[in-house]
Amino acid sequence: MRRIPSAVAIPALLGLALGAVGLSLLVGSVPLREVTPVILWELRLGRAVLAFVAGAALGASGVTFQGLFRNPLADPFVVGVSGGAALGAVAAIVSGVEVTLLGLGASTLAAFAGGLGAAFLAYQLARVRGRVPVASLLLAGFAVGAFSGALVSVLLLWDRRNWGEVIAWLMGYINGVSPWDRVWVLLPFAGASLAAMAFHARELDLMLQGEETAQQLGVETERVKRVLLAAGAVAAAAAVAACGIIGFVGLVVPHVVRALVGPRHRALLPVTVLAGGSALVLADVLSRLASPESPLPVGAVTALFGAPFFVWLLRRKAGG
Repeated sequence: MRRIPSAVAIPALLGLALGAVGLSLLVGSVPLREVTPVILWELRLGRAVLAFVAGAALGASGVTFQGLFRNPLADPFVVGVSGGAALGAVAAIVSGVEVTLLGLGASTLAAFAGGLGAAFLAYQLARVRGRVPVASLLLAGFAVGAFSGALVSVLLLWDRRNWGEVIAWLMGYINGVSPWDRVWVLLPFAGASLAAMAFHARELDLMLQGEETAQQLGVETERVKRVLLAAGAVAAAAAVAACGIIGFVGLVVPHVVRALVGPRHRALLPVTVLAGGSALVLADVLSRLASPESPLPVGAVTALFGAPFFVWLLRRKAGG
């Protein structure tokens, strides 16, 4: 496939992002002629911005982890973030804790803490003599995620009264009251994570050649790994806390973008941010078009389109 210069891809995707947000404003259960300024601004625009920021965070996290692990199958949840976030959210829902901070409920706060806690635990489990081999971290993340999933199952069997709320959260959701509250909390974490990723783009390029080679070229590999792991985990945990578990955006979008603009992270990262944000906004639009009165969980839409597309990518790569 012929590669597209980032100077062309970025303006094109900016146009796509604006078009996706504009389309999102037109779609909803209320007919356009009856839409009030409150519905347009508070709900529809807030929902579109929330979807864009969450998709951008997931896309950037996926790019970073795929480069760090040198594994195209890595996604934002590879270090156990989704399992830990699910455990935190389900524990808060089942326990009935009523805590509000910055307009966010207990399940959102617990999901963010659980996602970061799981990533930190995986890092500590993989750490040996001050070093963290990426293969060990991959296995530790899998173990932490599996253990968290088991605890979620126990909690659900223990208390079945809130299954509807839990299932909706586990399948990913953009709808809900006060989307702007979630935007203002998600945005600083996503922005700080993206800044850290962009600052270390050159080091990540060098680490693709192997840690020993990167060290010979002057990269402090363990420090860079810590920073990028923290940045990727924070971005993913914030997105999951705000919108539930949304799969495939951080897995498929980086593959597509890498094929278009190449593997250099200085170009790959901003293009993926725009593509990931646009993809999730369009997925949310499709969820509302499919069922205007009761929108489908956006995570179900990303899985319905993402899974077959990812299989096609893998077969195309194997055939090529």
